[in-house]
Amino acid sequence: MPVNRNVRAVLSAVRSVLPDPERPGRVMIAVERLENSPRLDSALGPLRRAVHALPLGGARDVLHGRWLGHAVHPLMVQVPIGTWMSAAVLDLLPGQRRGADTLVGLGLAAAAPAALTGWVDWAELRKPQMRVGLVHAATNITAVGLYTASLGARLRGRRARGRLLGFAGLTAVSLGGALGGHLAYRQASAVNHAEQIPAVVEPGWHPIGDVADLPVGEPVRRQIGETPVLVVREAGGTVHALADRCSHMAGPLSQGTVADGCVRCPWHGSVFRLSDGWNVRGPATAPQPVFETRVVDGRVEARLVQDPVRAHRPASRTV
Repeated sequence: MPVNRNVRAVLSAVRSVLPDPERPGRVMIAVERLENSPRLDSALGPLRRAVHALPLGGARDVLHGRWLGHAVHPLMVQVPIGTWMSAAVLDLLPGQRRGADTLVGLGLAAAAPAALTGWVDWAELRKPQMRVGLVHAATNITAVGLYTASLGARLRGRRARGRLLGFAGLTAVSLGGALGGHLAYRQASAVNHAEQIPAVVEPGWHPIGDVADLPVGEPVRRQIGETPVLVVREAGGTVHALADRCSHMAGPLSQGTVADGCVRCPWHGSVFRLSDGWNVRGPATAPQPVFETRVVDGRVEARLVQDPVRAHRPASRTV
């Protein structure tokens, strides 16, 4: 029967998109190809430099979400996505023209600041993430263009055209949202890359080396089990220890620079205070796990501080 054939065709299309136990579906294959394709690479450098050149000053950290403790971009995008989806619902109901038009306009107004937070985060990602992020941005720009045309058509009284353009815009922004989810959940962009430290470091004191082997004022890398640790010895004898992998993108802090009681990540420039791991400058939005230290018979020992929010950990002491 034709109905059965149509059902089988729909099920076949769904199976081709969704992964099966033996291999990924078409969506996953397409996104993985995008991650690994160098076709967009010529645009990445100029765009990154353009974002870095924006005269944002201290507002850059605000846009990253350092004040919030995580990226602010996912929060910002809820407004345009939510308003445009609501507008689509109202477009399907009679007598809701004014409400739908208002929501389309509100979404357009919210799209610009949401995009700015996204571009600021994008400029601090790795190349595979930047490739996906660039297509994510392109689909959202397309959505903004479609919704702008939709609002124009609505204001001119061309309701049918305005609704069709709105539905097309919703399709584009949905694709952009899916790519954004891939960036966040598959590629781990803008997440805390040091979150696992409390789970993998055993409680108690751990030896990390002789005091005499630590150069004054220079960052060095030591190990606590399988966890790399940044260690800095001050001229007065105090020893600081932080998790070595930067919370922003897992950069090696032990290869960074130390100045004014802080360490600067060599990859993207996040600055962490050595005394308590606080992220004093982004793009990192999460503080760095910090270790309390002590010196026992000339050897440095460290243990993870379980309350990283406290203002200052105790200074190193000699036992």
